[in-house]
Amino acid sequence: MSPSSLRPGLLLAAALAASAAQAATWQVGPTRSYTTLNALFAAVDLGAGDVVEVDGNVTYAGGVVVPEEDGGSAGNPVVIRGLRVNGQRPHLAGGTNTIELRQSDHVVLEGFEITGGSSRCVFVVAHDITLRDLLVHDCSAQGILSADNDSGSLTLEYSEIHSSGGGTTRHALYIQSDEIAHPGSVFRMQYNYVHGGTGGNLLKSRHERSEVYYNWFEGAAYHELELIGPDADTQQPGWDEDLVREDQDVVGNVIVHSNPAFGSVIRVGGDGSGQSKGRVRFLNNTILVTSGSDATVLRIFDGIQAVEAHNNVLWAPNGGTLRVERTVEAAWTDGRRVGGSNNWIPDDASFVPAEWTGTLTGTDPGLVDASGFDLSPQAGSVLVDAADPAPQPIPGYAVPGALFPPAFQPQRAAVAVGAAMPRLASGVLDIGAFERAGDVIFSNGFEQ
Repeated sequence: MSPSSLRPGLLLAAALAASAAQAATWQVGPTRSYTTLNALFAAVDLGAGDVVEVDGNVTYAGGVVVPEEDGGSAGNPVVIRGLRVNGQRPHLAGGTNTIELRQSDHVVLEGFEITGGSSRCVFVVAHDITLRDLLVHDCSAQGILSADNDSGSLTLEYSEIHSSGGGTTRHALYIQSDEIAHPGSVFRMQYNYVHGGTGGNLLKSRHERSEVYYNWFEGAAYHELELIGPDADTQQPGWDEDLVREDQDVVGNVIVHSNPAFGSVIRVGGDGSGQSKGRVRFLNNTILVTSGSDATVLRIFDGIQAVEAHNNVLWAPNGGTLRVERTVEAAWTDGRRVGGSNNWIPDDASFVPAEWTGTLTGTDPGLVDASGFDLSPQAGSVLVDAADPAPQPIPGYAVPGALFPPAFQPQRAAVAVGAAMPRLASGVLDIGAFERAGDVIFSNGFEQ
């Protein structure tokens, strides 16, 4: 049979099989032929499906650049993998950018400890990138930054990011996509532990679409989450703020605000330099303000189209009054569009959206141990079986592709790849990020 007579699916399968057969594995380490990643990239143009294995228990100098020639292909990425030796990852340290993906599309970077970049620890200027099983910390400016130009889809998963950020404009995570070069891109962030910010926000996303699922955020200098639009002054020619509507879906996270010097947990819409004019949805999150001070949970700012919230817990266990929303800075694109259902809030919460239905109130939501961060519902909690089992979007303003029901639960720790904790509902879904199923407390794996 001639190749031209094969069905398209068989041709694709044959091409992928041939590519896989040609893929190579390269090794980097002090006793290898290539002692650094940069030496390998200078000598070899990696191809789709190639795997680079880097020996652990070694510190390598930062300033690593993965060049355009060393990217993979759609569905067949180059994988750059750190191998643990004596339990230790390979450690990339220092440099202006500790590691940069410079238009090297279709790459997986996994298994590294990355520290000390004076501008960025991880700098992504590429499309279809997966960052997995990373430990990123002690970054005095940006922890992980994806650039305004030439960045596209990005997945960040099973990673821990801490002690990063600086001042007001440098963040632990600062994520954007290029809506001209890579339209339709998605930022998926799942199963991460982000904490101990030393400046800026824990997550600042200007991405075309942000999917923020099952993460634990704790301890920003400013906002824990800032979900806004692209910086209007740094985009490609042909871009304007009405080219794309930036939407965000935020599901199953723990968000802990502990800084008494800053009184806002989440900002959506814009920051004065870029506005999303988009839709944002919060579902089954547990949001704690532990600072003991008054705080605003949802700061709605600049251009925004719609905000909805279902099945969330909002609580200040150490005192202080929660203002649920602040809208004096909002610029609604189509008039106020707010919705939500079955959220739990304190009795004394203020500025509660009138559009919310089924709101539960009280002095204590009945968590197992809030001070010890076991945030699952205890027996008899008002949260148990009290979630909206079919949350409805704001008519005409749904977030496309919204996730429901939540399938996993966040953890206050680094999560091993593949070890995300399932959310095992028993009966009706519980309110918040954790489920109590029978006698099992799934936030820590122990029975009670």
